Amino acid sequence: MSRTTATLLISCPDQRGLVYKIANFIYANGGNIVHADQHTDFTAGLFLTRIEWELNGFNLPRELVGPAFNAIAQPLGAKWELHFSDTVRRMAIWVSKQDHCLLDLLWRQRAGEFAAEIPLIISNHPDLESTAKQFGIHFAHLPITKENKAEQEAQQHVLLKEHKIDLVVLAKYMQILSADFVAQFGRVINIHHSFLPAFVGANPYQQAYQRGVKLIGATAHYVTADLDEGPIIEQEVARVSHRDDVPTLVRKGKDLERMVLARAVRTHLQNRVLVYGARTVVFE
Repeated sequence: MSRTTATLLISCPDQRGLVYKIANFIYANGGNIVHADQHTDFTAGLFLTRIEWELNGFNLPRELVGPAFNAIAQPLGAKWELHFSDTVRRMAIWVSKQDHCLLDLLWRQRAGEFAAEIPLIISNHPDLESTAKQFGIHFAHLPITKENKAEQEAQQHVLLKEHKIDLVVLAKYMQILSADFVAQFGRVINIHHSFLPAFVGANPYQQAYQRGVKLIGATAHYVTADLDEGPIIEQEVARVSHRDDVPTLVRKGKDLERMVLARAVRTHLQNRVLVYGARTVVFE
């Protein structure tokens, strides 16, 4: 049987008694903790934790959980997020011409691997409109040039608002988002076809081939104003050899990209990623 739970993601200056104070807030209100994990970054002097509890039998109604916890968080200097497990996020997928990551996410969502609705696909090319139609998803074709970038981003904002989008996933969307867009929207997940920070930008497989690498990789990260430098959520590598040409590297890389992006989206939707500065803690 599925259980509705609440989850707190918390970061604050490290100090004595934090575990007790947070857990006691849940216990004192009749909550049953089902998952708890924590990490201390001694270099940054930060305590980071994820704690999840059942809402059945919890004394506080949902609308009062946040304000009640905030009274505890403020004296601790804590930053926190509150999520409920029965909240279904609305996700927009942005693509260009490649379909492997898009199809993988659509198949996984249809199979129930993660709880999200996908009402919108945005692309700067028309190539994948038939895929959107196949899955019954609204497709918006918005070509991007240097001259119309600001205008098209404004239209993208309109579409995200109309479809009540909570999360944008760049599934091989080969455009750079402006700093203004990133600042205004919030969480955007990108898949990058290399093991960051190596081989940033375009043509990473050609770069890797020229360097004779023995490992290739893929990285999923949150988007920031700095190209390919956002907090990393998930990474994976595969071994390659001198016998692999560039097309073989691309094929192996696509397999990694599908897997890594799916993992990143899933952990984000499960509220297991805590961002602090340029880093993340991904709780198991």
